[in-house]
Amino acid sequence: MPDSGYPWPIQTSRLDNGLRVVVSEDRTAPAVAVNLWYDVGSRHEPAGQTGFAHLFEHLMFEGSVNVAKTEHMKLIQGSGGSLNATTNPDRTNYFETVPAEHLELALWLEADRMGGLVPALTQETLDNQRDVVKNERRQRYENVPYGDAWLRLLPLLYPPGHPYHHATIGSMADLNAADLATFQAFHQTYYAPNNAVLTVVGDATASDVFALADKYFGALPARDDIPPAPDGRSVPATGQTAVESVSADVPAPRVYIAHRSYPFGSPGYNVITVLATILGSGRGSRLYQRLADGERIAQPDLVGAYGVDLAHAPAPLIATATARPGVSAERLAEGLADVVDELATVPVTAAELDRAKALLSTGWWRQLSTVDGRADLLGRYTTQFGDPARIAEQLPALLAVTAEQIAEAAADVLATDRVTLTYLPEETS
Repeated sequence: MPDSGYPWPIQTSRLDNGLRVVVSEDRTAPAVAVNLWYDVGSRHEPAGQTGFAHLFEHLMFEGSVNVAKTEHMKLIQGSGGSLNATTNPDRTNYFETVPAEHLELALWLEADRMGGLVPALTQETLDNQRDVVKNERRQRYENVPYGDAWLRLLPLLYPPGHPYHHATIGSMADLNAADLATFQAFHQTYYAPNNAVLTVVGDATASDVFALADKYFGALPARDDIPPAPDGRSVPATGQTAVESVSADVPAPRVYIAHRSYPFGSPGYNVITVLATILGSGRGSRLYQRLADGERIAQPDLVGAYGVDLAHAPAPLIATATARPGVSAERLAEGLADVVDELATVPVTAAELDRAKALLSTGWWRQLSTVDGRADLLGRYTTQFGDPARIAEQLPALLAVTAEQIAEAAADVLATDRVTLTYLPEETS
């Protein structure tokens, strides 16, 4: 295994308008991944504008000055490529992977919608995509069992006014209330070259990418007054447990236990990542061994733990379990809490630590095995930490975590406010 967590070259440049360009050349296959990270997510949304960043994830595929509605997707797919976009509290990113000879097409398309979406945005397009988002909310959050758990956990973990208090799907009332001019102003504020990172990974030289980036993005004006996101790094402890019980159309009781930990990218969060793997990843984890295989109170495929990689506030650590038939929510919640709390009192064994690091190593190299996976990570480290080379430090940092650090982090994090969210089948409530 390479000593570095990223054994490929990284070269960077910055255009006069502030656009940061990152290139990692890899001649293994004639393909390139283009990834554009915008430093705008739900944490940037002002009061009354929740859901805007996510809505623009949809609107950015609906045409720009020189590209007709839906044509962006047709041109990429017609060239043998694939594309998508995602939004989270910290950022929005747009990405495509294409045969290397179509790199210029991909860059032109991204530049056209960065600088040319607002003039092409119509009331009809806005109304249509608002309806798409409403349907997405119904399909992903409201009409599936346990689907609104994330919507419920965030307000319990973060107080009103905190940038992580609301989910990226946002408020349908906010989306309905805003007019076209408000949406246009939001785009003009945040979707600027000096608020973005363009990453290209694959079969292209850095000099060619820099030249093409300047050709297509160089004339776009910078935005000098981009408002910073609210500061969410400090979350005052209440000293109380937040408890919510939901009666819903679910097949079995499910319990979530959540705590605020440390920001993604910090040494503390590296420890939490290993801790969460020991607690809830796979059949060798403590939750599986105890609740699914041992006491047999949790369904084997529905028990786990994970950290949520949020970089600008104490990030969530979440453990969850779903009851086997005949097991009460109270019994499940007690068992889940016992295993979580033992992280601070029952030392991690060498075998547990080795297993967790092996799983994390496999997951890291799996993501880096594709050009699109690498492009996304390089965009992240540049946007959130200002240096794509920090990517090489991530895996070594995880592999350096000790059992003592895990015990200390568990004692610290589990002493903070606990959130317990329980789902009960309607017929048993």
